[in-house]
Amino acid sequence: MPYIADLHVHSKYSRATSPDMDVENLSKWAKIKGIGMLGSGDFTHPAWLKELKTKLAEKEYGIYAHNDIDYILSTEVSNIYFKNGRVRKIHNIIIAPSFAVADEINKMLAEYGSLESDGRPILSIECDKMARALRKISKEIMIIPAHIWTPHFSLFGSNSGFDKIEECFEDESAHITALETGLSSDPPMNWRLSSLDKYTLVSNSDAHSPSKIGREANVFREKIGYRELKEILEKKDRERFLYTIEFFPEEGKYHWDGHRNCEARLSPGEAKNVNYRCPHCGKKLTIGVMNRVEHLADRAENFVLESAPGYRNLVPLIEIIADSMGVGKESLGVGREYHSLVQRLGSEFDILLYMPKEEILKMCPPKIANGIINVREGRVRVLPGYDGVYGTIEIFSEGSHKEDKQMTFF
Repeated sequence: MPYIADLHVHSKYSRATSPDMDVENLSKWAKIKGIGMLGSGDFTHPAWLKELKTKLAEKEYGIYAHNDIDYILSTEVSNIYFKNGRVRKIHNIIIAPSFAVADEINKMLAEYGSLESDGRPILSIECDKMARALRKISKEIMIIPAHIWTPHFSLFGSNSGFDKIEECFEDESAHITALETGLSSDPPMNWRLSSLDKYTLVSNSDAHSPSKIGREANVFREKIGYRELKEILEKKDRERFLYTIEFFPEEGKYHWDGHRNCEARLSPGEAKNVNYRCPHCGKKLTIGVMNRVEHLADRAENFVLESAPGYRNLVPLIEIIADSMGVGKESLGVGREYHSLVQRLGSEFDILLYMPKEEILKMCPPKIANGIINVREGRVRVLPGYDGVYGTIEIFSEGSHKEDKQMTFF
């Protein structure tokens, strides 16, 4: 059975996260989802690091365990600094091979910001300088630029990012081997930049509540350890790294351009026609991921990079159930049906990815079964997200939408 890893989550010590983001609930939901490896998240926060040291048992080099779930020590940091005439706001994932190394990382990073203030600390250190300092601590440390297209806090972000990786990481660029796509982009969008061909694309949930883990993830052929993961990312090993699990990127909350206060949602072409100003109030639009990709791309849409691992666009099972019932995903009935299915049929990923079609039709309620199959076969349509507003996905063809003219079809 393939081995699924979600390397980027948060803890209860990060802002705007659920108080249930603790080790017990993360392990519980990893089993429900069918995830074999989780990033610990937030090891820079002293209180969370103390909990991790108490609750995780060392299993092998770089791998810890709780309740039969593998953990790898990870954190996300927010690098905010001034460079080349602009304020830069870049988020990076740091992965450490041991608690001893994590302690050394925290000692170094504490010179540039308060680690106690947030699970994702704000640091006044340049990305290249941080990468250089981390490599001095241990060459086993991995650095992965996070959700690289998000407008406000990312490597290529329209508001505070760079046009090239080398502008950000300078002479440390050679040591960056993987990039996180983020919820608003998927591999085909990134394949349009030939400059990214050498990097391995990973996808993670960036979850702020336990039920959201695995909404994006990485699928490996078999169980891997720390050094195997590092080697796979360095070598872009398609034999061992099978594919990423992705949102439909249009569902991400920064896919198109827009202005949330006026509910203005615009495609890149429409935004250009209004000079990137809100057509209702005239304020500047938030430039989304698709527009930024178009700006930097040197390849046409639908280009396929043959040397890259594959990808699968999925919709979480809870959303399929909610859509089939015509109610919100927080409904008690939706929750009951979700837990009934995973108790009877296996983990969420078993159902969404691996269960034969005929078994789905036999074992699931008819409309839910049709929804799962529609998602597998790409028969969905999405109203793209914009300016912090998630896109909405329509799984059943009989539905209609008041903004149907703007929906993207698959």
